[in-house]
Formats: sequence, structure tokens, C-alpha cells
Amino acid sequence: MVAGGFLGLLLGGNWLVDGAVALALRLSISPMIIGLTLVGFGTSMPELVTSVQAALIGSPGIAVGNVVGSNIANILLILGMAALIAPIAVDRGTLRRDGMVMVLVSVLCVSIVLYGTLGRVAGGILLGGLALYLLVTIRLARAGQIEAGPIEAVQMPAWRAGLTLVGGLVVTIVAAKFLVQGAVALAADWGMSEAVIGLTVVAVGTSLPELVTSVVAARKGQSDLAVGNVIGSNIFNILGILGVTAVVQPLAVPKSIMVLDIWVMLGAALALIVLSMRKWRLGRVEGGLLAASYAGYVTYLVTGL
Repeated sequence: MVAGGFLGLLLGGNWLVDGAVALALRLSISPMIIGLTLVGFGTSMPELVTSVQAALIGSPGIAVGNVVGSNIANILLILGMAALIAPIAVDRGTLRRDGMVMVLVSVLCVSIVLYGTLGRVAGGILLGGLALYLLVTIRLARAGQIEAGPIEAVQMPAWRAGLTLVGGLVVTIVAAKFLVQGAVALAADWGMSEAVIGLTVVAVGTSLPELVTSVVAARKGQSDLAVGNVIGSNIFNILGILGVTAVVQPLAVPKSIMVLDIWVMLGAALALIVLSMRKWRLGRVEGGLLAASYAGYVTYLVTGL
């Protein structure tokens, strides 16, 4: 069920983004708006649907662990592997602007998580922060101060784009249900908590699109896109995914995440800023340090050593 869920999330997520972007272009929506909003929402749909599904069936460890674990994996695993393949140039403007937002959002997440409960008020605060972030980003893009990411759209008629979008959404929802049910069963079979499974298996699985994209970009010598993508993904994971999940289904935060994992997430965000500002690049040394940190973190989670 977990393997089938991963495959379905990859396929459904791709179909959803292709259909949504093609339909938006048919409706004459600005490519800049599409690149800054729709693409980001679509690529994070696997994490969003998975966390909501987990919350609805009463598995807060998977719901919260998926977001926290994805943010940790994005920095330590994905950027670590990309930097090991090829050094990553870091754009100063992106790091100073979005990097600082990521750290502030991570601090906000820590504050909310330490409260012990993710309720609808907290979810509303997070979604309000997302709306503000998107509004400021769009205004800066229109002023020419930042550039929207490139859009790869498949040309198709409006009816086909709509069908692809709906089909991708349905496949994503079904795949997320399989993934969550399989993850719950794995936790029981392996004698681990649902939080650990959410932080590792589910988090890495829902981050597969980002992992594949970053590794391929590194091999093609385009690894400079990786840092911006990871920072944007981490911001959306906290503000958007946790926000929507809390509004749909308030949930209690597992104590293990409050004690350790949320701090690892904040530490990873700070480490990315510090390492990137040293030479405005992430070399193989920094990549090895990030990847080794992730290996040590997962080893501790699984073995408790």
C-alpha cells in the first residue's frame, strides 16, 4: 500500500500540475502568477492530501510528522545530495528574503507546536501568513525585484486540461489514503510510533518530486534552482499544509515531535542559512555535512541510539 501510494502521488501530482497550468494558460492567467502560486500549490498537493487524510483518521503523528519530516529532508537530504553531485550557487537575494522568511515561519511553527495542539485558530494564523507571503511575493515580482520560476506546460484543449486536473486530484487523494493506511500498518508491524513513520517513510515519500527534481537539476548543472525551490517548499509546508490540516481537523501534537523533531527542523533551517552565507554556495563539503546529519537523525529515530 505504501509503494502504491508513492507511485500514485507521483503520477497524480504530475497530472494535477499539468492540467492546472494548462487550464490557467487557456484562461489567460498571467504566467508569473502561475509560476509563483499554482505550480507551488500543485507540487505540494501530495503532502497536503496526505496530512489531511492522516488527521481525519486520527493519526496526528503522520499528519504533523509528514510536514516536519519533509522540511528536514528537503534541507538535509535533498540539498545535501544535490550539493554532493554538483556545488550549488546560492542567490543572495533569495537567501536574504525568502531564507529569512523560512526561519521566521519555522520559529512560528515551533511556537504553535509547543502549545501542544494545532487548532483552527492556529490554522487560520498560518493560512493568513501564507496569503500575506504570496501577496508580497507577487508584488515584488511585478516590480521586477524577483523572477518567477520557469513554467513547463503541456499544450492541451481546455476540456482535456480540466479532465487531467480532476483526474490528478482523484488519483492523489486515493494514493494518499493508501499511503496513510499502509504507514499506519507499518508502524504497528515494526513496533514504531506513527510519528517516526511520518517523519521518515511518509515524509521522504511525499518529497520524492523535490528529490528527483533537485538531483536531475544538479546532474544537468542547474543546481542553483534547488535552494530557492527547497526554501519555497518549506515555507508552504508550514503555512499551507499545516494551516489547511489544522482548519480541517484540529489535532494534538505528539510529544516526541515537540521534544526533538521540531527543533531539528528549526536547526536545519538555520544551518542552511549559515552554510550558504559562508561563500554563497553549497559545496561538496557542506553537502556531505547535510547528508550525514540526515543519516544520523534517521538512525537516532529508528534505533533510539
